[in-house]
Amino acid sequence: MDWGSIISNTLSYLLSPVTIAYALAATGLAVHFGYAGLLNFGMAGFMALGAYGYAISILTFGLPWWLAMLVGLVLAALFAFLLGIPTLRLRADYLAIVTIAAAEIVRLLFTTQVFDEWTNSADGLGNYNGSFQSANPFPNLPDGGRYGWGPWQFSAQQLWVVVFGLILLAVSLFVVWALMRSPWGRVLKGIREDEDAVRSLGKNVFAYKMQALIVGGVIGALGGIVYVLPSAVIPSSYTTALTFFLWTILLLGGASTIFGPSLGAVLFWMVMALLGNLLPEMAKAGWLPMTDIQAGTLRYILVGASLMLLVIFRPQGILGDKREMTFVK
Repeated sequence: MDWGSIISNTLSYLLSPVTIAYALAATGLAVHFGYAGLLNFGMAGFMALGAYGYAISILTFGLPWWLAMLVGLVLAALFAFLLGIPTLRLRADYLAIVTIAAAEIVRLLFTTQVFDEWTNSADGLGNYNGSFQSANPFPNLPDGGRYGWGPWQFSAQQLWVVVFGLILLAVSLFVVWALMRSPWGRVLKGIREDEDAVRSLGKNVFAYKMQALIVGGVIGALGGIVYVLPSAVIPSSYTTALTFFLWTILLLGGASTIFGPSLGAVLFWMVMALLGNLLPEMAKAGWLPMTDIQAGTLRYILVGASLMLLVIFRPQGILGDKREMTFVK
């Protein structure tokens, strides 16, 4: 087996746009569940709205990239508002059902041929990042040179995506940290613990939940935008599997923590990359009684089993505090 290639591919996910995008989306999910206690299973819908809002604004309306990003965030905020009006008074399990259905509705709307003129239906959208790359501060190196070292080597275009994504992640983490240290954040944590007690103190619980849903949804939409910056918008990327990956990342790092979602994203994708490279090689070498394609699928089974064990034995995650996890009380 080529251990050098396996280790290099695994380490490359430490600074990949996919990892950064999932870290952003998981941070938004932490606002929903970790701090507000909202059992949201529809984060894929927020990511899709951010991505499509960004791409369509550029391709159809010719907006500059920064304004197109704002459009994607506004769409996510509007979606959170419309979703929250009928659902935020539901119990946690009913809220989960409604949010996962809402995310599927959003995905199916983008794949239908009714809006093919704007969304290109199931084929998705591409060739929209020219204006973003025109703002790239990193010059192309001569003779095809690359920035970085070891497994972390980038072209000028790739480096711009990674740096921009890290800036957005740092700003989002700071915003969440500041909000949760504020009186607003303390009320939100109180709602997570006992919303009836908070309501008895004269607080508008519905308004706080709505605000948390919007804030987390906007951060999730940022993740959706970063996710599509390197390539294209593919509607099949926004299935329920994406949401389940985000929940795995959130529970792995710690739901009620600032850096837990980012740590969870790094560990999750490095493990996925390691298994995705290692298991097929083991199958080819005859160490596993299956084909290399079957071995590649086996990683999802192992990740699912790991999630079950994580929830059973360490539900608070790596950085979390078990006392703050409402579902283990």
